[in-house]
Amino acid sequence: MIETTKNKQVIGLKYDQKTAPKVIIKGYGDFADELIAIAKENNVMIHQDPELSEFLNCLELGQEIPRELYIIIAELIAFAFVLQGKFPDQWKNIHQRIDIKS
Repeated sequence: MIETTKNKQVIGLKYDQKTAPKVIIKGYGDFADELIAIAKENNVMIHQDPELSEFLNCLELGQEIPRELYIIIAELIAFAFVLQGKFPDQWKNIHQRIDIKS
């Protein structure tokens, strides 16, 4: 997942499903453009949110996101999975709102 703002700032997060997501890359200017191009080529979900990006930019490389961001980042990751047609095994159409093809 990459967060980007209009001023060409990119922050990449990695989530290994064992620990909180971590900042794995930061880029600015032309390097940010290169990172976005590489992300698109590799089907990495890109989320544009200037406020979230500014907050994430305060974190160091390798640093886990703080607890205050768990919910918003979890929602973004979950939404990215759903967009890719991926659902948890234990999610058996709990609310009868989503038609999951097995």
